[in-house]
Amino acid sequence: MNKTLIIIRREFLSRVQKKSFLLSTILLPLFIFGLYGLIIYFSIKGEDNLKVVVADQTGMLEGKLDSSDNIAFSFTREKDPVSLQAELDKKNYAGYIVVPTSFEGKAGDSLVYISNSNVGLITKEKIQSRLNKALEKIQVQKLLAPGVSLAQLDSTKSDITLKVSKGGQKTGSTGFAYALGFICGILIYVILLIYGSMVMRGVMEEKTSRIAEVMVSSVKPYQLMLGKIIGIGAVGLVQFLIWTVLMLGLQMLLPLIFPQLLEQAVQHSNTMPGAAANSQQMDMVKEILKNMHDVNMGKILSLFILYFLGGYLMYSAMFAAVGSAVNEDPQDAQQLMLPITMPIIFSFVIMTQAINKPDGGLAIFGSLFPLSSPIVMMARLPYGVPGWQIFLSLLFLVFGIMGTTWLAARIYRTGILMYGKKANWKELWKWARKG
Repeated sequence: MNKTLIIIRREFLSRVQKKSFLLSTILLPLFIFGLYGLIIYFSIKGEDNLKVVVADQTGMLEGKLDSSDNIAFSFTREKDPVSLQAELDKKNYAGYIVVPTSFEGKAGDSLVYISNSNVGLITKEKIQSRLNKALEKIQVQKLLAPGVSLAQLDSTKSDITLKVSKGGQKTGSTGFAYALGFICGILIYVILLIYGSMVMRGVMEEKTSRIAEVMVSSVKPYQLMLGKIIGIGAVGLVQFLIWTVLMLGLQMLLPLIFPQLLEQAVQHSNTMPGAAANSQQMDMVKEILKNMHDVNMGKILSLFILYFLGGYLMYSAMFAAVGSAVNEDPQDAQQLMLPITMPIIFSFVIMTQAINKPDGGLAIFGSLFPLSSPIVMMARLPYGVPGWQIFLSLLFLVFGIMGTTWLAARIYRTGILMYGKKANWKELWKWARKG
């Protein structure tokens, strides 16, 4: 055991003391934050007010087009296209639309937005949507009885909320459970692929540099493999925690770096009725807190750590076995990795089904089967899972870890000292039986 601890310590320290670890751990969040900041910067700078002039010769649209922060409509009595184009060339507005007298706003009719610059798809859709909404109101008004306004018609629309209760228990938000389940599942999926590959590359490096030969003379291959898996897993955990803290810290700096965001939020709230805006924000915060309380976040976080460790230990053992079987050719590793990555990908596919139908047969099977339970069960937990299913899932996962570790150790013991021979899965199975 002492030798395993020494290997764990060596693996951990040798990786965290590398410049590449420090650079990737610090630079990756900064890089993501930089991209995020650029997107915000260009979205702020790109959202200049678009002034659109409408030369409505029918008079049907005047006063019925809704302006917003980004697009402002104004009307003109000018009918001469040359004069309209001259004003456009002077940059008095971004573009203009001429509504001819023959225009009736029926299906199949069209209008032309004239501008001196290219118009993006989103901007085109926004202008088109405002025009269609205005024309729709005009058509609906014609169908209403005399004395009935559109505002009166809108007041009859209902907006109820349907909540879901399982077995008469407390109601919860299906949308919140869906989002939380997807985030937890995708995190486990990414972690398994990234850190499993890291274990495989670590084993390959030691084998090709012949360091493994020296170490196997002092410790058992099983101890060497276990120490490497736990050591790299600890590095991954530390890196993951640092990334989380850095991303949260950088997120809090966003309002200081981009004060325009705060100004826009204030302007937006000012455009709304004050009491209504504050009430909506408070209701949203209360709803999120209530949902977090209903789904028992403490339980979900605890099980997330358990499934993360279980999934990592199970898959990293198989990745280590593959790393021990290949030599210097990375293509050999890719071929042997396929049967390992396929269950992870299938688990992700099952997860997408599980978040839509958490009590379905496929979701239950996926959350109990050891190879898929770390991803699928995390997607089901926010909806509420019976305790016996969680117990069985963890029990099967422990058996899965023991089985894959035992099998991987037998392959590792032979493969780590095998050179010059291209291994395939038939060969690996032979090593596992005779190991």
